[in-house]
Amino acid sequence: MEPDKVIFKRKLYDKMLLWKNRDAGATALLIEGARRVGKSTLVTEFARREYDTHILIDFSKASQEVFRLFNDLSDLDYFFLRLQLLYSVQLQERKSVIIFDEVQLQPLARQAIKHLVADHRYDYIETGSLISIKKHVEDIVIPSEEYKLYLYPLDYEEFRWALGDTATMPLLKSVFQQQIALGDDANRKLLRDFRLYMLVGGMPQAVHTYIEKNDLSAVDYMKRSIIQLYEDDFRKIDPSGRASMLFDAIPAELSKNSSRYQVSSVIGDNVSDAVTDRLIAEMKDSMTVNIAYHANDPGTGMAHHMDINRYKMYVGDTGLFVTLAFKDKDFTENSIYRKLLSDKLETNLGYLYENVVAQMLRAAGNRLFYYTFPTESGKHNYEIDFLLSRADKICPIEVKSSGYKRHASLDAFCKKFSNRVLSAYLLYTKDLRKEEQLLYLPVYMTLFL
Repeated sequence: MEPDKVIFKRKLYDKMLLWKNRDAGATALLIEGARRVGKSTLVTEFARREYDTHILIDFSKASQEVFRLFNDLSDLDYFFLRLQLLYSVQLQERKSVIIFDEVQLQPLARQAIKHLVADHRYDYIETGSLISIKKHVEDIVIPSEEYKLYLYPLDYEEFRWALGDTATMPLLKSVFQQQIALGDDANRKLLRDFRLYMLVGGMPQAVHTYIEKNDLSAVDYMKRSIIQLYEDDFRKIDPSGRASMLFDAIPAELSKNSSRYQVSSVIGDNVSDAVTDRLIAEMKDSMTVNIAYHANDPGTGMAHHMDINRYKMYVGDTGLFVTLAFKDKDFTENSIYRKLLSDKLETNLGYLYENVVAQMLRAAGNRLFYYTFPTESGKHNYEIDFLLSRADKICPIEVKSSGYKRHASLDAFCKKFSNRVLSAYLLYTKDLRKEEQLLYLPVYMTLFL
């Protein structure tokens, strides 16, 4: 079976089903996600299972005749007749769905959603990558009749499902809720399993390659092809190559342990702020990266007080991050993967764990914020890696790549904002333990926060 046709169980499916039953054709479903994250496979499987018939219009390869259909929607009866003849599919009223795949390539199709939804004969699902780029929508009216969902790479639980393991994550959730220790032997085994996820990542093609070949070099080759695809996309929206440079430099920038992404160190000082802001916005829209903004006033309204010019950038998939980090070689040797898997590679992997935590928090629906403030001496800064808003409180998170138990930043933050803190978390590689307000968590439990 082709890698991009393998059907992995995805959590978004249940949200799609909720949309179908709740909205009953009153809106179109728009699914955004990075390239190769599995959008087309997911929506096609959903259409096959939940509708009597469906038409999939893939605008990356649709004929010009299909494109021209959207030039005139004055006669919808004729439009649907032509569509059914072109795809040899008979649509059934309220029992069929029409899929606009890669809809950003035909803006008129996205604009048509308003009229098609109002017609109410069929359901509509749109998928797109880089869907918010201005050049795709500047000449059309964006429909308000869209319900938007986001598809990310497989999260850790979905990855375990893909490997045939449906038991581990429910058990771990129970452990998290009861806040009980697992024991060192169990933790070592679970951490090794989690590091495999960090190395392979959650891109469906990479996961399928691992399952099929059990060869991490083959997985790395697949990930390099995805990275090349992303870089080619970046060059289409930014022929100067600066967006590609910013993407490639993410591991190097994180390894500096700086309090922000230093754009000037990557593309120089002679690029205007306006150009830089546009590049970052387009990279963020592509969903190939996750961006954490500095929260100037940590609290429940962090989005209103964030510094948009002070941010950290993470790769959307940690498996791709690993390949980027060792991109100086023609291929990532299996020996490197083996050492990473056993946690014996002689390098500081804190930035790698930070990236996977960012990925897991974002996939769970959290916006990413961090916070820095000066130490008592003023010579250094305390830094909280991530901040979560829960109810009317906040939860600071510090990430460690080892069993390191010092947490001066967390202590100082909890003292400074004692009336705002609900819980504090130290994500690390050792077993779960509780210490007053602070909960030490194995990093693989991040998705339960």
